[in-house]
Amino acid sequence: MSNSHVSVGAWLITLVSLASVLLIDFLLAFRNRHKETTLKSVALWTVFYVSAAVVFGSTLGIWLSEQARSEFFAGWLTEYSLSFDNLFVFVLIMARLKVEKSKEEMVLFYGIVSSLFLRGIFIAAGSAVVNRFQWIFYFFGFFLIYTAFSLLKESEEEEWTEGKATAWLRKRGASVFVIALTAIAITNVLFAFDSIPAIFGLTRNPYVIVTANIFALMGLRQLYFLIGNLMHKLVYLTQGLSLILGFIGLKLIFEAAISQKHHKVIGINIPQISLGLSLGFIIGVLCLTTLLSLLKSRKSA
Repeated sequence: MSNSHVSVGAWLITLVSLASVLLIDFLLAFRNRHKETTLKSVALWTVFYVSAAVVFGSTLGIWLSEQARSEFFAGWLTEYSLSFDNLFVFVLIMARLKVEKSKEEMVLFYGIVSSLFLRGIFIAAGSAVVNRFQWIFYFFGFFLIYTAFSLLKESEEEEWTEGKATAWLRKRGASVFVIALTAIAITNVLFAFDSIPAIFGLTRNPYVIVTANIFALMGLRQLYFLIGNLMHKLVYLTQGLSLILGFIGLKLIFEAAISQKHHKVIGINIPQISLGLSLGFIIGVLCLTTLLSLLKSRKSA
């Protein structure tokens, strides 16, 4: 689906609306920067952001197309899951650096905004490359499969160690606030390398790619204050994400082969993986991951 299916007016209305929500989020974070965040507030905002994404995605089927709606939900669920994993690292960084509770709100907000900015750059660059070189999907596909295996090899006990950039800042006497922002920004770059090829494996529509990423990052600041407990319960999240990334990587390789007129490998037809199958696989893996995680947590308790 090309960009011409979405008018300039629709782009402007969408971006202004989402930017307004982010501005309100910033003002709330700034106003409450010296207060401890309550679980009630976190729960309400999380429900609001998730509901907003569901409502937005549902309306795409009315004014844009059924395909755009399916692409949005597949992209949003994948990006939201990856952002959730990203948030785990945020928790580890905050704990490792011993960031003051009063500074957490602002560090998180700037971290999420920097993630949006970096993903915007990656999306623009990715779109330009994809439109010119179809074979790039081979690279995206193999990269996602490599990432999937890397996730599976991770140790059960996640750790975060200070990199050269943050160590250099510490030696120069930088504040914990600056070091935390730098660490989160670097982490965002690494996660963008996974998230952007993943969503290109589900849709080529720039409007869907942009909105799915923005909605996936909205509400993460509030979700951070719930995630400490969830970290110990969603024990199979990493394995679930590795399956999703591996599946999308395989889908990209198949699409690249078909686009290059290679329809068979050693006499076997290369299958075309439909969007419906992709969406069903993503939802199925996330549901199974959550169920198995909760069962194991209950058994351990």
